[in-house]
Order: sequence, then C-alpha cells, then structure tokens
Amino acid sequence: MAARKPRTSVRGRVTIEEVAAAAGASTISVSRAFRGSARLSPDLRARIENAAAALGYVPDRAASALASARSMNVAVLVPSITNMVFVDMLAGIDAVLSQARYQIIMATTNYCPAEEQRQLHGLLAFRPDGVLLTGIDHLPGTLNLLKAPALPVVHMMELNHQVGSYSVGFSQDEGGAAIARHFVGRGYGRIGFVAAQLDPRTLARGAGFRRALKEAGLDAPYELMVPDRSSIALGATLLDRVLTECPDIEAVFFCNDDLAHGALFRCQRLGIAVPQRLAIAGFNDLPASSWTVPALSTVATPRHEIGRKSAAMLLDLMCGRTPEAARLDLGFTLHARESS
Repeated sequence: MAARKPRTSVRGRVTIEEVAAAAGASTISVSRAFRGSARLSPDLRARIENAAAALGYVPDRAASALASARSMNVAVLVPSITNMVFVDMLAGIDAVLSQARYQIIMATTNYCPAEEQRQLHGLLAFRPDGVLLTGIDHLPGTLNLLKAPALPVVHMMELNHQVGSYSVGFSQDEGGAAIARHFVGRGYGRIGFVAAQLDPRTLARGAGFRRALKEAGLDAPYELMVPDRSSIALGATLLDRVLTECPDIEAVFFCNDDLAHGALFRCQRLGIAVPQRLAIAGFNDLPASSWTVPALSTVATPRHEIGRKSAAMLLDLMCGRTPEAARLDLGFTLHARESS
C-alpha cells in the first residue's frame, strides 16, 4: 500500500504534516515544539525548527488553541505608545513573553478609564491566557470583565495592596515625596507643583509631594494642574503661567520630564538662571534628562524592569505557579542634578 502523502492546505500553506516529514518527526512532536513543550530533546527541537524555517511554516494558532485550550496570547493595555515610559515597559514585557512563545495583543487607553474598559472587552474576544494592566485604578466594569473568565492579571507601575491581586511597580506617592524632601534639603521655601494629564499616578506623586512638604513644616505648594496631554511645548507654556501667577516661586516639581524639559528650554529663552533663580525637577529620568543644560534633577523609574518582572509574574500565574510575592516593589532613584 502506497504511503500517504503529507496533506497540503488548499490555500497553499505549508502543513504540520509536511514539517514532520521534513524533520523526520511525528506531527505530535511538531505540535509540542511549537507549544514550547519541554518534553522534546534539544536535537529533535532543532530539527523541527530548522525544517519549519526551510519550508516557511507558520503554526496555526487557532487550531493550537482549540487543541490545548491555550491561545498563547497575552493582552496588554497601556495608556500610550508615544510616551517613552510605556515604550520602555513594553520592551521589557516583550523580552520575556517572546522567549516563552507568547504573542502580545495590545491596546492603548489614552489615559481614559472608559476607553480601557472598551479596549479590554475587545481584547478578551481573542481569549488571552492572561492580562497586563497599567495602574491599579479601574472602573468596576473593567474589574467585572476580568472576573468572569478568572484570568490571571498583573497590574503594572503601581502597587496593589488588595488581597488576591498581583502587581509590580513602585510607590508613586513616595517618588513625589522624594522630590519635596530634596527641595527642602536645598533650602527652597516657595515651592510649586505643576502637572498635566492628570492620571492616578500623577495625582499620587502630587499627594506625596504635598505630604512631605507639610511634614517639613512648609506651606502648601503653589499648584498648577491641567488635564492637557503632556508635552515639551506644554511645559514651556505652563512655566509662563507659573511666573505670572507666582512670581516669587523658587522651585518647581513638574510631574514628568517632558514638562520639565519644556520649562528648562523656556527659562533659557527668557534668560532665567536655573537653579540660581528657579530650581526645576521632573519625574521618570528620560534619556535626554541627563543631557539638558543644566542636567535635569528627576526620579528614575525602572520601567523596563517593571515590564520584565510583570511578564514573569504573569507567566507564573498562567502556568499555575504561585509567584514568590504578590507585590513586587522595584523602587526608584532620585537623581539630584544641576537643575536644582
């Protein structure tokens, strides 16, 4: 009886049977190789991967999901993909999940809780094996969506103290307090806080900043808070308002480095000496912050590592393992540079 020929898709796609024949392996072994199974020898795995590469084989994720009840997808929701903070975090996530053969399906929320809920609803249609969410403040509807399928979820950038939740990040409140203590230590008395894009993390930094000033016995800071999207241009514009509304201001904490960069550039244009006339600090330590003139004082946040650790924690949960800690505080670093 003649041997059966490997099945070829009617659309011309290479099939798993063709890969198996080329590798001298069973179709079960090929399937296991592309599911990342540890039950294959390194030699057999290499033969299968080489055969698949030579044939141009692309695994059918839909079929694999049906067979294994796993989609090999992870849903990731971030506020923005133009903000370097989240670009760095996404790079860390991808570094871990790609090694585990997981595919990221991503959506942006534009800092809007209702948009987050809408986007999550759409991503859940892809039956992800787990979810990575930015922050800990979510609408009840968002939390209900996650409860229904009992999906593993890890919250990023902040620390969630709710029992049964998992999070990787740092204390935004303490980050703001660190800037306040730095200003106090330098002897500044008339201090301000300027913020835009008033998401929960920004508000937490402001709360910590106020608390630390109060603990030091100083008056409440001058505050300028606007809902506009953060940018360098907005930082320059807001500095003009600060100087008009509070001409005796001595030091200003801008809620992020973009705003602080704009303020620095505006000071240069106006001939305002920094820090002799006005001290400036930001938050996040973006790559340009150590190269501004003067170099910007700021809080460095471990964004890439937050992405890596969050993805690793989610992998544990998706594999049925209990993470070593439900909350992983990666801390932050205050860089007191020339601008303050």
